[in-house]
Amino acid sequence: MKPARIQAAETPGDGLAAPLVIAAVIVAALYFGREILIPIAIAVLLSFVIGPLVALLRKLRLGRIPSVGVAVLLLLTVVAGLGGLIGMQVADLSTGLPRYQRTIAQKAENLKAGPLGDVAGYIRSINHQLQQAGAPEQKPPEQKPAPGKPAPPPAVQNPDKPVLVEVRDRDPSPVELAEKVLAPVLSPLATLGIVFVVLIFILVQREDLRDRMIRLVGSSDLHRTTVAMDDAARRLSRFFLVQLALNAGFGLVIGVGLWLIGVPNPILWGIFSALMRFVPYIGAFLSALLPLALAAAVDPGWNMVLATAALFVVLEPLVGQFIEPLVYGHSTGLSPFAVLVSALFWTWLWGPVGLLLSTPLTVCLVVLGRHVDKLEFLDVLFGDRPALTPVENFYQRMLADDPDEAQELAEAILAQCSLSSYYDEVALKGLQLAATDARRGVLTESQLDRIRVGIAQLIEDLSDRDDAAPDTKPTLAGRLLSGRQDEEAPCEAAPAVPDAPAPDQLPEAWRREGAVLCVAGRGPLDEAASMMLAQLLGKHGFGTRVVPFEDVTRSGIASLAAEDARMVCISYLEISGTPAHLRYLVQRLRRRAPEAQVLVGLWPADDAVLTDPDARATLGADHYAVSLREGVEACLEAVRDVPSTGVAPEPSPPGSPVPESPSPDAPAARRPAREPERAEA
Repeated sequence: MKPARIQAAETPGDGLAAPLVIAAVIVAALYFGREILIPIAIAVLLSFVIGPLVALLRKLRLGRIPSVGVAVLLLLTVVAGLGGLIGMQVADLSTGLPRYQRTIAQKAENLKAGPLGDVAGYIRSINHQLQQAGAPEQKPPEQKPAPGKPAPPPAVQNPDKPVLVEVRDRDPSPVELAEKVLAPVLSPLATLGIVFVVLIFILVQREDLRDRMIRLVGSSDLHRTTVAMDDAARRLSRFFLVQLALNAGFGLVIGVGLWLIGVPNPILWGIFSALMRFVPYIGAFLSALLPLALAAAVDPGWNMVLATAALFVVLEPLVGQFIEPLVYGHSTGLSPFAVLVSALFWTWLWGPVGLLLSTPLTVCLVVLGRHVDKLEFLDVLFGDRPALTPVENFYQRMLADDPDEAQELAEAILAQCSLSSYYDEVALKGLQLAATDARRGVLTESQLDRIRVGIAQLIEDLSDRDDAAPDTKPTLAGRLLSGRQDEEAPCEAAPAVPDAPAPDQLPEAWRREGAVLCVAGRGPLDEAASMMLAQLLGKHGFGTRVVPFEDVTRSGIASLAAEDARMVCISYLEISGTPAHLRYLVQRLRRRAPEAQVLVGLWPADDAVLTDPDARATLGADHYAVSLREGVEACLEAVRDVPSTGVAPEPSPPGSPVPESPSPDAPAARRPAREPERAEA
């Protein structure tokens, strides 16, 4: 009988082996295949640039092949024209190099004669003295023989001294001379030819390539994948076109400015500046170096250098910090860390060409990651969108005992949303995550205490904010081309009740302290939800008081001060079914405050209590709410329903029939008040 085999336990690294091997293979293929992949990458990026032109020509019924031919011919004409212009400018610049060298030498002499020269001479003298102090004593020079004495015989030269021989190469033949001159030019021309050949095939077979990509990434949902791929291609085309237009405009302004200043060859430096703006971070700095050096070589003084430096110092921040965010959002939709890492990675792989292509290539990967589920990790790694949702971030900050950062995030969201919207869409949902974890037993008591303290501090810090829509609304211009224009704000930019009366217009009975009792459920975080509701009600003029669950238990409700109560709001974050303790809690509150209406806030909106009319009738509350906003609306509706004296109507006797329940999806403020149904003893 063979012994039983025991399988080895899996180690944490077993699951990482395959992805690491795949990543290594991809990087190796990119490195060793760069001679072929670089032209393909350039062709793909150019296809996004001239793709709209091809589509426009096809709309004019020019046909696929003629449209591609006209677009590629136009692009080739532009590239050839720029290349010829750059060559002419470089040739013209080389003719003035001797003059520039003399100007630089003259400036160096002037610096030596000025204060800098005195300082340099002083430093050299100190260095010379230090060298003399540390040098060994030299032997006295040999004395010449006295007159009349024979001179010492001269030293005998070595008769075997080698003779210098000069070796000259033969003159190169015309073929060798042509090969030497054309060799540096043939490689770029070959790359350019490959780029245009691949570009033509991409434009002609665009739909076929798209279908093959769909087959690879998501053939199970053709409609969604097709829409995603078309949308990604459209956004990339729009982004690259706008970026090309901005950089070309930047180069044009630089060229005109240098021409006005008097710097030679301004066309060359304008083209160079436009190209360097594609390089992240260091592109603008590199584009300014050569014009500054040329200005220093041309002008005997320093006025031209200062004017050139001022041109770049003013124009680059203006374009980078104001115009670009206005046109297509915060730079490229990439995180700053991703831009830096991608620049280093592609430069290491493909050299200077990789540095130019680093940002466009990474943008392509991020856009694909936002639209293709299998590539979502690319968006998480390189995108500028937060990795966590506002709800998850809120819960994580509270769990990490970092209320300061939670407040910072809250203020950023409140710049777009009202306070009630922030509480409903972010804070309450974050508390629901915490309540769920507490029910599962994954939160310790100390963690719950930290969350409670952090929530209380946050609510107190936001006490000076009004529950109103912000004055400025976020614009969509900043998200036009960064792949974020369809994102919605984390909450609604609206007040809790658009037509709410002024706080001083409420009846006096509702403005007294304790007119609205915000009772916490028995969950560990229900009191935090009650504090939020009490704060919102207070901003609308209600007199509120937060009542912990211990004060409404069977043993503690007898001491509850509820004489002035006109509304009792019960808050629950984690509840399921129709729990008996909630029904009995409503009954106890009815007996203690018979003139008050009862509102049950079950903040999990999908709870069965709100969708089941029988369950709601069993609870016997007057109002139900699934959000803090609905709770405020219900309180305002209760104020409108009572007589002008501000006294709530007497409740119906026990056992009275309950009217038909309205739709659970209807707003709480429009639901009729429901008379309680008391359970028989």
